[in-house]
Amino acid sequence: MFFAAQTIQNACGTQALLSVLLNKDHEGVELGPTLTLFKDFTQGFPTELRGEALSNDPTIREVHNSFARASPFSLDPSLRPPVDPNDSDLYHFIAYIPHNNTLYELDGLQPHPISHGPLVPPASSTQTSDQNWYSQQFAKQVVEVIQRRIGRYGESEIRFNLLACCRDLRLRAQEMGDMVLLERERTKRRNWAWENALRRHNFVGLIGEVAKGVAAEKVKNGTWDEWLKGAKERAEERRKKGRGGDEMDLDE
Repeated sequence: MFFAAQTIQNACGTQALLSVLLNKDHEGVELGPTLTLFKDFTQGFPTELRGEALSNDPTIREVHNSFARASPFSLDPSLRPPVDPNDSDLYHFIAYIPHNNTLYELDGLQPHPISHGPLVPPASSTQTSDQNWYSQQFAKQVVEVIQRRIGRYGESEIRFNLLACCRDLRLRAQEMGDMVLLERERTKRRNWAWENALRRHNFVGLIGEVAKGVAAEKVKNGTWDEWLKGAKERAEERRKKGRGGDEMDLDE
């Protein structure tokens, strides 16, 4: 089993995806030369060293950074508030995989893979008569594990994401000759590329110029004081609503 410790921050999503992919090559998944070479090279490494190798691989790092959000401001880590222990696993991705008839949780912040028990075939199925029981049983048992994990939080907590690694739907559409599905998937990827370009762009300069232009126009028209007073009043209303109102009304 491939398992690596997470040695850098803000890389859990990439690491969770790789934890799934690098344990699927025996099932016919083609990893490509970069990931194949990386897996072979780190095969005998301990988990910590494997995590260091993962974070220092130039190709993996380049791909990961290509999806990173622009961060124009740098904050001294010593000035950041301490992390609440109750929030330690918020915004953290982990992976679940079937391996040797066992359901495992792969979390790079844990010292080793966590077993959630064997994958037991239904009484009506056998490995020889039903080749799909393995994936079906994994899907059933992993849902139970995820539901228990979600149940650890309050009923109002909704900040959960569930992702699945699957075959490219464009390939499936081409094989079936479904041009509608194919175009829909192509449109999705064009939209994703545009959204990612916006996320990576630094808009601080644009925002600053717009703010200066608006302020100059208000001063020129003699409405600066009135406009500033109204802005402060609206900000105070939002602050009060954030403390006492419904949490779904909070501004992000």
